[in-house]
Amino acid sequence: MFASKKHVTSLLALVLGVATVNAFAYTGEKLAGEAKISVEQARAIALKAHPGKITDEELEREPGGSGLRYSFDIRHAKVTQEVGVDAATGALLENAPEGPNPD
Repeated sequence: MFASKKHVTSLLALVLGVATVNAFAYTGEKLAGEAKISVEQARAIALKAHPGKITDEELEREPGGSGLRYSFDIRHAKVTQEVGVDAATGALLENAPEGPNPD
């Protein structure tokens, strides 16, 4: 049995759409409406503070700054750095090596 070309195209579009959504999702995305800066802006700020590869990112409520922050784990060589960016102001709140008990 062969699927029609239309069905194959629709299935491919669905799979690519789901993959795209997952590629841009981050933990805490439901809080994004409360943030004044976007996750893209926060990533740029974090990578300027500590260049490397982002291995984890989240938007969370946490004491300090406005109380809403983007948190990034950024790996460079063998070091993973925790970088926090205030979601309201874009201020750098944290830039330290990841502790022995990561979140």
